[in-house]
Amino acid sequence: MHFHDDSLFPENQEKLVIQAAPYGPEWLPGDADDLPLTMDEHVQAAVDCYNAGATVLHIHVRELDGKGSKRMSMFNELLGRLREAVPDMVLQIGGSISFAPEDEGSEAKWLSYDTRHLLADLTPAPDQVTIAINTSQMNIVEIMNDDDLEGTSIAKPEYYKAYRDMVVEAGPDFYLEHLKRLHANGIQPHFQLATLAQLETVERLIRSGVHTGPLILNYVAIGGGFAGRHPADLVEFVRRTPDGAVLTIESSMRAVAPMNAIGIALGVHVRVGNEDNLWRRKGERMTTVEQVEQMVQISEALGRDIATGAEAKKIYRLGEYYADADETLARLGMVPNRRPGQRGFMLRDS
Repeated sequence: MHFHDDSLFPENQEKLVIQAAPYGPEWLPGDADDLPLTMDEHVQAAVDCYNAGATVLHIHVRELDGKGSKRMSMFNELLGRLREAVPDMVLQIGGSISFAPEDEGSEAKWLSYDTRHLLADLTPAPDQVTIAINTSQMNIVEIMNDDDLEGTSIAKPEYYKAYRDMVVEAGPDFYLEHLKRLHANGIQPHFQLATLAQLETVERLIRSGVHTGPLILNYVAIGGGFAGRHPADLVEFVRRTPDGAVLTIESSMRAVAPMNAIGIALGVHVRVGNEDNLWRRKGERMTTVEQVEQMVQISEALGRDIATGAEAKKIYRLGEYYADADETLARLGMVPNRRPGQRGFMLRDS
């Protein structure tokens, strides 16, 4: 992304889109006060987040026993109810479905490719499904400390080890087929990226015509194989992101607020929620709704407006598709592909 002298003026920035992730699939009931359990509670969590200022909802589903649901019927039911309860929210399904271990001592893992592909067939269809690119470690506890995990199930050695050893399986066999299915069903892929190598893979997918649509992505700074919390890495990722992309900052625990504050100041977007963070300051719990309200306060203090649901859908360019790689590159503000025999650095077409 290119920054002009006036790019930090809030009146020149897009209105802030706040993603809320209130369903915390890694936690068990009791780990946080605001974890929904019943279907009514799932819906109410969405309504509360929307009323607080969030316009994108990151969705997981929990069974009544407290464990993450893997039943597509549960996702269908929740999506149907959410379409009525929060019609202006962007509904984004978490592509892992549920990575939590089934029992103490069992693995924390993402489901098989075939199962994750079923998210493209949900009815009603979500607006987005998040998609990981390239297989990598996802050790979510690597940069958490004892204070972060105090009083939670992950503090138990069995669960801690399960999350320490978790891997995201997302090789080419997965993402090529998944993108094909999402595109075919009119669902926008929301890329979850942590490294420049992953961003470069997505650029190759665009340049080869595999992905022909808006580039919507999260920078995921949770450590353990994903990005860490160094602000220079965040700024470099922002700098390398195409001008026409929509970028959201995602971090973990008490780093969420300061990382997001940088993102708000830079003019990109933010994600909060109990899936990412449980704390306001050391030892003080914070609900998802309170985290949304905090982002509203920070943004308003800087003079940056908050997007409405309709504005968030417009910023995300929901429903837009492009004819080919050339149009996609142009719409994203990227230089065109090199033509045979063409020398020198590429310039944008006049």
